[in-house]
Amino acid sequence: MSIGFGTLARIGHLYPSGGLCDYEIQRMAPDGVQFVTTRMPFRRTGLADDLALFDDLEAHSRLLADAEVDLIAVNCTAATMLAGPDAVNSRVRAATGIAATTTIEAVLEALAAAGIRRVALLTPYEEEVTAAEVAFLRAQGLEVAGTATLPCRTPVEQAERDPEVWRRLARDPALQQADGLLISCAGIRVAPVLADIEREFGRPVIASNQALLWRCLRMTGVQDRPAGFGALLNGVFG
Repeated sequence: MSIGFGTLARIGHLYPSGGLCDYEIQRMAPDGVQFVTTRMPFRRTGLADDLALFDDLEAHSRLLADAEVDLIAVNCTAATMLAGPDAVNSRVRAATGIAATTTIEAVLEALAAAGIRRVALLTPYEEEVTAAEVAFLRAQGLEVAGTATLPCRTPVEQAERDPEVWRRLARDPALQQADGLLISCAGIRVAPVLADIEREFGRPVIASNQALLWRCLRMTGVQDRPAGFGALLNGVFG
């Protein structure tokens, strides 16, 4: 876990204002990798709220540019899915001159690296957001083999769920006929139980913050990989 200065990489982290789990990506990061966080207004979890997250994207991105970060990671799975990663990244680059990445493209890259074509989807989203993600994954050529959800109306409610809640939900019979499991949301506490979930599920497990960290390490050329947070970050898939 890195809790010090970014001697290997300093990564700008754009994160929803109501979220309480921005520390999770730092918790999983190897020593020498530092995430510098700026928040964007986000108080509820519906589709309209997700899209409104990017109203002032350029201004928030410029605050991170002041810290001379190497990369800007826009961290909200549903919002980056709805807005489109190419559009989000282009706006950040135009405003700052700094390379950018998003949670949804990290998730897609991680699913591909792990060989997951039949996806089981676990979310804390409201029904309309889960339905939008199912449609999005199918549009990418993936099969959604089952879903399980525990809807939360606010990002604070998402974060307040105990990590064991997601571990129990991952055992849902609706999720078992898949190549792997996607735990979608950067706003839930899942890092402490991620390895346990993967061991019990018996197939690869991809989680939003885990996937984004993995992509950021690859983009910044950091070779270190932290243990204890699933096969993806253990270096099994590259």
